[in-house]
Amino acid sequence: MPDMSTLLPMLLFLLVIGGVAGVLAGLLGVGGGIVLVPAFFYAFTVLGYGSDQLMQVCLATSLATIIVTSLRSVMAHNRKGAVEWDILKTWAPGIALGAIIGVFVAAGLRSVVLQAIFGGLGLVIGAYLGLGKSGWRLGEGMPDGVRRAVMSPILGFLSVLMGIGGGSFGVPLMTLYGRPIHHAVATAAGFGVLIAVPSVLGFLFLPIAADIRPPYTIGAVNIPAFAVVVAMTLITAPWGVKLAHAMDPKPLKRVFAVFLTLVALNMLRKALLG
Repeated sequence: MPDMSTLLPMLLFLLVIGGVAGVLAGLLGVGGGIVLVPAFFYAFTVLGYGSDQLMQVCLATSLATIIVTSLRSVMAHNRKGAVEWDILKTWAPGIALGAIIGVFVAAGLRSVVLQAIFGGLGLVIGAYLGLGKSGWRLGEGMPDGVRRAVMSPILGFLSVLMGIGGGSFGVPLMTLYGRPIHHAVATAAGFGVLIAVPSVLGFLFLPIAADIRPPYTIGAVNIPAFAVVVAMTLITAPWGVKLAHAMDPKPLKRVFAVFLTLVALNMLRKALLG
């Protein structure tokens, strides 16, 4: 068990990260997980819990926090009438199915492989945030039929492999198909619930040896990290929602894109060296 001189700085670190993740979830619609996963990985590594299953703990704990963050965000956005419930209802089965498949796949991969996946997909998301244009369109209505049946599980699957909610993939998808950005951010928060609930239920039963997992971990979900981050996101997610409706987040999104690209490159570097 790490001593208090190590745990206290990590507690402060997680408090800050939780606050930032909550604001980003509401403001940019990218989901707090894109920040939480590398933050958890850093924190647990410093605490001496690096192992071939460390990334599973980071993904599962991040997704557990997203249940609370996304619910809070959906409720706040819904009060502003921005959630498109018809899209949520029709995309829900496929997203949940993809999330469940993602848990089974993630459970069988080594930590270094999941790091590489996070880094690679993080670069894609960063590039879109930094270079994407609001006028880009793939269509004027959300996909349905066969296209929805294919795309919705992919969205859930990739999100679980990164430990993120629905925003990082859902917001670009919805805006590319003609949905207003505020509606996309609000509805993608609902995607986060659909992704996180079934995946966390699966991760709670993932066996990880007690000697290689952080203390107070159930399955792959670390309870102290979950509690600290949730406490902060409950406070800060509504701030992000208010900012999203009061300002143009485009300049901040460009800065975040650079930050995310650097984080993704660092993950890839660690994967290659690991």
